[in-house]
Amino acid sequence: MTHDAHSQSHLDAEHTPAAVSKRLARSRRHSYLRDFVYGGIDGAVTTFAVVSGVAGAGLSSGVVIVLGFANLIGDGFSMAAGNYLGARADLQLLERARQTEKMHVERFPDKEREEIRQILSAKGFSGDTLQRAVETITSDPELWVNTMLQEEYGLSLSRPSPVTAALVTLAAFVLIGVLPLLASVVDWMGATDSRPFVVSSVLTGLAFFGVGAVKARFVSDRWYRAGLETLLVGGAAALLAYGIGVLLAGVVHTG
Repeated sequence: MTHDAHSQSHLDAEHTPAAVSKRLARSRRHSYLRDFVYGGIDGAVTTFAVVSGVAGAGLSSGVVIVLGFANLIGDGFSMAAGNYLGARADLQLLERARQTEKMHVERFPDKEREEIRQILSAKGFSGDTLQRAVETITSDPELWVNTMLQEEYGLSLSRPSPVTAALVTLAAFVLIGVLPLLASVVDWMGATDSRPFVVSSVLTGLAFFGVGAVKARFVSDRWYRAGLETLLVGGAAALLAYGIGVLLAGVVHTG
């Protein structure tokens, strides 16, 4: 089978009634992969910045461990809390808009019906088709309100669970963020004579690239380009922290 024939066969299979129904049902479920990706990136940047700063100042692996894990837990919890509050605020905004629109539909049905008519007219509906579409939507109060929320307020009806979003963010932050610290832990335990900063740099670089490659799913980018972009951004943060560590090394040792 040729490539074109294979692609056509795949597209045909993706557009059967059963496949379309399955895809639409899946699209209505919120994906928490985005929370994992961005939590992981922030975790890696945060802890490797600490490793870089301490290495630049010429301090011991013990200092890396103390500062690194303090930042890992503190910043991870802070980011998860922020994600929780943000997701909860979105839910509250949606619920407030829903209650407002329900009240409008109950008190001013004719005016709200006219809004539906104008919304559909702007989409190209006209004549009897427009009239039937308006009647269909306004005959179901829930569909009516949902349509107004999406078209008038521009709100998405698919919202994440604030608790789940926070937990996924925290898990990603800790799981990816701990990688830059592993080499220092091994060095502190005396299990190796290798240079921990070099090992940490390699592990973190791989983490940056891997998380960036996954991020490509959300931005329609090529995986290797998104991976390199994340690697460069994370590397810039690390170089900045390392440079500050070098500049302030004298202050630390003098103190």
